[in-house]
Amino acid sequence: MKKFLAVILAALLYLPAFAQSDKDEIVLHNLTWDANAPAGFEELNIVSGGSLLQGFMYKPNGKQKHPTLLLLHGYPGNERNLDLAQIVRAHGWNVIYFDYRGSWASQGEFSFQHCVEDVVNAVAWCKQNSENLRIDTSNIVLFGHSMGAWICLQALKRLPNIKKGFALSTWDIYGEFKGIKTKAEMVAKVKTDGSEPSFVLNKPLEDIFEPVLKNPELFDLKVNAEAFAHKQIIMLDEHHENAPIANTIKTLNTNYFDYEVWQTDHPFTNKRVSLMKKVLEFLDR
Repeated sequence: MKKFLAVILAALLYLPAFAQSDKDEIVLHNLTWDANAPAGFEELNIVSGGSLLQGFMYKPNGKQKHPTLLLLHGYPGNERNLDLAQIVRAHGWNVIYFDYRGSWASQGEFSFQHCVEDVVNAVAWCKQNSENLRIDTSNIVLFGHSMGAWICLQALKRLPNIKKGFALSTWDIYGEFKGIKTKAEMVAKVKTDGSEPSFVLNKPLEDIFEPVLKNPELFDLKVNAEAFAHKQIIMLDEHHENAPIANTIKTLNTNYFDYEVWQTDHPFTNKRVSLMKKVLEFLDR
């Protein structure tokens, strides 16, 4: 019997399908454990900039090393996309989720640039721990949502050995604050947008966003876009506002670049199954 599911409850098995539509379906089964190396869950403390990032890993069946997806949350990160994590794990991948420095339970000072550094450091940490965590370091992929998508793309520029990134509903930080000239204007805009940093307790709001005012070019995804030339990238949005970024990357990309806009909201509430399938197809490329 076909089942329409949007929430993945436990370890699950994906059966392939294609083409995003309102009638997309996935048939799911409980995962049979490998008796010698069963799938599981492991809490992690990832070292970044002298701080410990709180995180965890969904581990698949098998003693061999597995490809690994790094799941990068947004601002603040209430949508963690853990339904994707479950189904990617069932597809034979490790999935690692962590909170950036200074956010939620992680140590250190939060900043947008620290978030990018945290991803770079997390990849290095994966390489250092590849044996005990069974990580195939030749196949690490980044997936980011909202701010996490901006982080995903910025980190790809700094990670020449990471070839694939999936940017879901990218937050164009540069574009959003373009034209803002003073700190007062910046703070007023952030408060109006409802971006009070309740998930960051050790840094005032104005200090978080002041770097965008002082060094806007650091936040522009079109700067140094040639670094994406040989990457495989998907940008998937619920609006067309990121088209200039997508067009710049597409023009320079010689490998694989896909840009789509779906009729949905920021967390892709009504497209979870379609999103799962698109992610899995991308991982299998």
